[in-house]
Amino acid sequence: MPLQIRRNACTSFLRENLLTILTIIGVVSGTLLGWGLRASGIEWSRRDVMYFQYPGELFLRMLKSLIVPLLVSSIVSAIGSLDLSLSGKVGLRAIIYYMTTTICAVMLGIALVTTIKPGQHSEEYNTNSTKKLVTKDTLTSDTLLDLIRNVFPENLAQATIASYRTRLTYDQNDTKIIKGQLETYKIEGDYQSGSNVLGLVCFSVVLGITLGKMGDKSQPLQTFFHSLSEAMMIITGWVIWLSPLGVFFLVTAKIMEIESFAELVGRLGLYFMTVLLGLFLHGFGTLSVLFILATKKLPCRYIAKMGQVMATAFGTASSSATMPITIGCCDDMGLDPRITRFVIPIGATINMDGTALYEAVAAIFIAQMRKVDMSFGKIVAVSVTATAASIGAAGIPQAGLVTMVMVLDTVNLPAEDVSIILAVDWLLDRFRTTINVVCDALGAIIVTSLSQGDIEKTRALQNEREVAAGHELAELEKGEH
Repeated sequence: MPLQIRRNACTSFLRENLLTILTIIGVVSGTLLGWGLRASGIEWSRRDVMYFQYPGELFLRMLKSLIVPLLVSSIVSAIGSLDLSLSGKVGLRAIIYYMTTTICAVMLGIALVTTIKPGQHSEEYNTNSTKKLVTKDTLTSDTLLDLIRNVFPENLAQATIASYRTRLTYDQNDTKIIKGQLETYKIEGDYQSGSNVLGLVCFSVVLGITLGKMGDKSQPLQTFFHSLSEAMMIITGWVIWLSPLGVFFLVTAKIMEIESFAELVGRLGLYFMTVLLGLFLHGFGTLSVLFILATKKLPCRYIAKMGQVMATAFGTASSSATMPITIGCCDDMGLDPRITRFVIPIGATINMDGTALYEAVAAIFIAQMRKVDMSFGKIVAVSVTATAASIGAAGIPQAGLVTMVMVLDTVNLPAEDVSIILAVDWLLDRFRTTINVVCDALGAIIVTSLSQGDIEKTRALQNEREVAAGHELAELEKGEH
């Protein structure tokens, strides 16, 4: 009998965690195959790598195609179905949690990089010998202003495919003297490819609040968004079963295209370990402490259920693409779907703890290599800028490199210095994305736990209203008879 019980328990465990196990196997086997192909002695061309990456690219495109309809429908249906006072409390708790974790991540990163000082133990790097991969065509102030501009898109259809960006164009023949200084650039704006998620989130929140205030008149529209959200989750369930193969090919191709492992373990080794240590301490230290304080529970069993989410985040390096899977994971944990569908999309948009920590460490690391003195004021400026930059970073692979330019500008370092850390960014990007999605999921659990009392009160009031409405209807029917 005990043997049969153990067999049944093992079978049940495998049935419940089969997809997670297969996805982790996909990550590990993709890593081993990538190393094996590199060690084979064959020089793989970019076209060869593209062929290996192709199945993974298709999987990533499928996930990304779900982002906009799922994000909009989830937020609108969640806020519309919640009591307005409750949705305000949920939103406030979520934002406070995300801001707290981001600030903690930045402070932890700065503490580690100023203590370990990885830049002082690395040889000075000559960026003149490398290709200039980034050009400074924007200022920090422009990036911060664009962040606010994108919150208010001028065209919702355009916001689904592009976001606004201020760009400086230089023309020596068109100069202007301002306050005794020569101005050689024009300020122009254009749209870059990639969904304006901030704008879509803002519109969805406003629409959800509006539907909540309209009462019964909004029922048809609420039903539409609720049905759309459920339909997107069903499609997500189908796509998820492709994740083991998708992450297998994505990881294999990424390892095949690495130019030099010597840089990973050599000049950038200490920097790499500093960022990795910071991510580990934040993910399993800071977040765990906050989780215990908020819920009075240990996070271990919840994190153990996030294997599928973490493996997909590591394989795709995109928190936005992982968002449908994160929502599905929270649903499987039994969380209130109205809260998860509100909190998770917002978290995938503005909560980038891993990115904030990485950008703070990278900026100070480069300053240490360049022997730039980092005063207390500069460190505070880096922390503030890294926090703002992480909010503005898109949930796509290596988006942090773009906002990294803004942080470098804070300590007066050239944008080209981003190329110093480029050799290891692809791998760190996967680790920080994993921490980002874990933080989102834990945030949904924390907000649900803190809002439990309000949810029960709302349900009680709703039941009272339904009972009162039933009595009124019964009285009316009696009067008619």
